[in-house]
Amino acid sequence: MADEVRAEMVANVWKVVVKQGDAVEDGDTLVILESMKMEIPVIAETAGTVTELRVNEGDVVQEGDVIAVIG
Repeated sequence: MADEVRAEMVANVWKVVVKQGDAVEDGDTLVILESMKMEIPVIAETAGTVTELRVNEGDVVQEGDVIAVIG
């Protein structure tokens, strides 16, 4: 079953740490968001493979947007 990783707030995508096809473990950082000059890491909550990466550096995400899918 795929796990969708969603943005918890409106923010800019500052850095993308993983790419599609990467294996990740629970707790690994996927991307780093920037909001109000704070860096907020978005972490995987399950182990698996990044099957979709839906953001690029410089994108703006809204609360609830899917950032990545881990399968």
